Amino acid sequence: MNQVALVGRITKDPILRRLSEGRLQTSFILAVNRSFKNQQGEVDADFILCTMWGKGAENTARHCGKGSLIGVGGRIQSRTYEREDKSRVYVTEVIGEDIRFIATKRRSNENLYGEPAMPSQQLTDEERQARDHFHLPDRETKDLPIF
Repeated sequence: MNQVALVGRITKDPILRRLSEGRLQTSFILAVNRSFKNQQGEVDADFILCTMWGKGAENTARHCGKGSLIGVGGRIQSRTYEREDKSRVYVTEVIGEDIRFIATKRRSNENLYGEPAMPSQQLTDEERQARDHFHLPDRETKDLPIF
């Protein structure tokens, strides 16, 4: 069985990528607090690489900015690749299959593809309304043990 469920905060605005075959992808680091305190009495966090594909990637990039609290469900995947200097790099990441937006924060950059922000006056009325009035339905946030 290969299943993982994480709740944490995104460490920087996700950037949406459109790959050559047309698929959408985004990767982000999720800071997940540990359930215990260290010797100094502080809560440590783990920083976990997460990747979303398709509509999940698009929604994550559209609605989540740095500091957004989200839940990610998926599987762990390992892969390797070789750098130009012939050294081998090992990567372990969570491939997100399900995502929940618990407490979103605005992106610092409105452009999902990581390019400079487009001035607000160039947004359509529909885009501006979606950006300014996005909220989670009560059923998404009710009874969550997270504050």
